[in-house]
Amino acid sequence: MNLLRSLATISGLTLVSRILAFARDILIARVFGAGMATDAFFVAFKLPNLLRRLFAEGAFSQAFVPIFGEYRNRRGHEETRLLVDHVTTMLAIILFIVTAIGIIAAPILVYISAPGFVQDAEKFQLTVQLLRFTSPYIFFISLVAVAAAILNTYNKFWVPAFAPILLNVCFISGALWLAPYCNPPVMALAWSVFIAGVVQLAFQVPFLKKIDMLPSFRFNWKDEGMRRVLRQMGPAIFGVSIAQISLIINTIFASFLVAGSVSWLYYADRLMEFPAGMLGAALGTILLPSLSKCHASRDTVEYSKLLDWGLRLTFMLAVPSALALGMIAVPLLSTFFQRGAFLASDVLMTSHALVGYSVGLIGMILVKILAPGFYARQDIKTPVKIGIVTLIATQAMNALFIGWIAHAGLALSIALGACLNSAILFYFLRKKGIYQPEPGWGRYFAKVGVAVTALGLTLWFGMGSQDSWLAGGGWERIVRLAVLVVGGVVVYFAVLAVLGFRPRDFSRRAIS
Repeated sequence: MNLLRSLATISGLTLVSRILAFARDILIARVFGAGMATDAFFVAFKLPNLLRRLFAEGAFSQAFVPIFGEYRNRRGHEETRLLVDHVTTMLAIILFIVTAIGIIAAPILVYISAPGFVQDAEKFQLTVQLLRFTSPYIFFISLVAVAAAILNTYNKFWVPAFAPILLNVCFISGALWLAPYCNPPVMALAWSVFIAGVVQLAFQVPFLKKIDMLPSFRFNWKDEGMRRVLRQMGPAIFGVSIAQISLIINTIFASFLVAGSVSWLYYADRLMEFPAGMLGAALGTILLPSLSKCHASRDTVEYSKLLDWGLRLTFMLAVPSALALGMIAVPLLSTFFQRGAFLASDVLMTSHALVGYSVGLIGMILVKILAPGFYARQDIKTPVKIGIVTLIATQAMNALFIGWIAHAGLALSIALGACLNSAILFYFLRKKGIYQPEPGWGRYFAKVGVAVTALGLTLWFGMGSQDSWLAGGGWERIVRLAVLVVGGVVVYFAVLAVLGFRPRDFSRRAIS
């Protein structure tokens, strides 16, 4: 299996998902704007979404996949199947309890996560009501993450990559057809979250059955593999999910700022996650199983080469993405969101946050590449220690920046924290001898630097003034943005081609 082809498949499906996500967010912005209702929903959705990333895609996946890969490579199908049954049953029990707590303790959770909402009783009660409908999402989507971890280890990457598309379809359907029947209308979004969790889980069941890995309800507390997964899960929460913890703390800070701050940060985060998902999440998805297989077979040379391959792709694609997000923030936001209740002032305020996030895009993606370098070796302690340092540093920057540039300071602190996290991860990978850079990095950086400079000049001269974007019509913006983006992409990759870059240079076979 060609890892570059797998990356293209995952990135392509992620692109479709992100396009639908933009359509979703455009629709939400048009129907609900950026105010009390959207602030309440984004907080209500952020809490289960955070738990999903911490509990399932974060702690669980990074703890489970290396051990699952070890079982599959060394212990045979029956023992591997038994591990899946025991771990899934254990996780389902924990998730049921967590979901019940989320529903019962919704007022307390809203008070903790968005204390500024207490000042507005209507806003607080709406957030509590929405949270009670979105809480079950953590149960279903975490089981989706279990299925994804199993399917990815069997190189069935496209199935988990397709599942998020269903979430966006549910959101769009809810906003279009369910909202008129809900009181308040924003409740349609909460129902969409609940339905999406069920649909995504049901979609992956046939594929699990096909590889004979559909879990059965069996629990054995003494199972060695399950206990190993549990021991790894707790510490892995910090190591993988520092950015998400920081985002929740940022919501607390933002809840004390002017109305709309939570929404501005949300829309900026959505744009930032476009390249982060297409590259960072996709690379992390295919690297962790491959690295785990290398570790299980004790192939340290291939292990290092896989990390080098991931890092080269990251710098080639993340650097221009970060530059573009920062330079054309207003053109992007005005084209996607400026309509209906989402005003030009909202575009400008959101652009400040997006510029802040863009500073750390490379760091955010690098964390997705470097952290698996430790987790695949079942080393949880090192990323945890680094994560704690990063979290403390990020909150110190929050306190420093929020009084200076308000909500944009919260975005900048997340960005700089991600850069710090990735830098320390890289340092320890080198110090422990896990990663040895392949020759030619100096020339590689020089060539990418030339291409990025050409891209920056293209965007600078091509985008014109911000006012022209804010005053332009919908189709005018779409055409201008399409020309600007396509022109920038063509210039960037044309310069790389002239400098000798070829797709085959990045082709790499997975370890079977």
